[in-house]
Amino acid sequence: MFKLVGMAVIFACVLGGFVMAGGQLMVLVQPVEVLIIGGSALGAFLQANPIRIFKIVLAKSPSMFKERFTHEYYTSVLCMMYEILNKARRDGLLSLEDELDDPNSSTIFSKYPDLLKDERLITFVCDYLRIMSMGSMAPHEFENLFDMEINSLKEELDHPAHAVNKVAEGLPGFGIVAAVLGVVVTMGMIGDGDKEALGHHVAAALIGTFLGILAAYGFFGPLSNLLEHDAKEELNVYESIKASMVAFSSGLPPALAAEFGRKVLMPGHRPSYKELDASIREATKR
Repeated sequence: MFKLVGMAVIFACVLGGFVMAGGQLMVLVQPVEVLIIGGSALGAFLQANPIRIFKIVLAKSPSMFKERFTHEYYTSVLCMMYEILNKARRDGLLSLEDELDDPNSSTIFSKYPDLLKDERLITFVCDYLRIMSMGSMAPHEFENLFDMEINSLKEELDHPAHAVNKVAEGLPGFGIVAAVLGVVVTMGMIGDGDKEALGHHVAAALIGTFLGILAAYGFFGPLSNLLEHDAKEELNVYESIKASMVAFSSGLPPALAAEFGRKVLMPGHRPSYKELDASIREATKR
């Protein structure tokens, strides 16, 4: 919601100020300038990044306008971890075999449909539960394995934000390219003596620079920051899962392991001890 408010403020202030200064809004409608700037930026993005990064950015961008990692989301993750670890302690790790082979029909995972949609998260949890069930592993070895995968995951999650940031840095330059081309067209018309047409083309050239700068600092720059923040919050979820599972492998009870996971979460969305305890009690009744 606040992201949409921010975009509305940008449009209101920039366009409102332009109109108040006596400008005409239709002058800003320059499809050719948009084509040059947008097409150049898209081409540079495709040239600099693998196609999977383009697909990730395309899929993630619309979701940036809603809160994906909410207080309830983190609570659900901790409750799910408690239930899984509690079953492992009560019935043994081998009792989770059916749950891990088909999470969609699992009695535990199916309680959390929003989490079940996140294939990477569920795969992450299942993989480490399988490793635990294969045999005894020292907690520090288990933690080292977590750290190596989380470091790789961080690089993967950070890449879209860096890619969009590079586009944001290049947009003012593409705006200048559009402006220069507009000036070239204008120079070619000087001999015609049509002052109105000359004025129109000069304005169009200047608008190219304006659009490039506005897109860079008003939209693509903030989008890269949103993607970066989203990556940090997603990584924090995996760090919380790691803390819970390492604590459990060290011999701590499931409730305390879930508490370890809770303390790792960022304070902004971290549930309190009482909230988590109440949510766990409610979940185990279902």
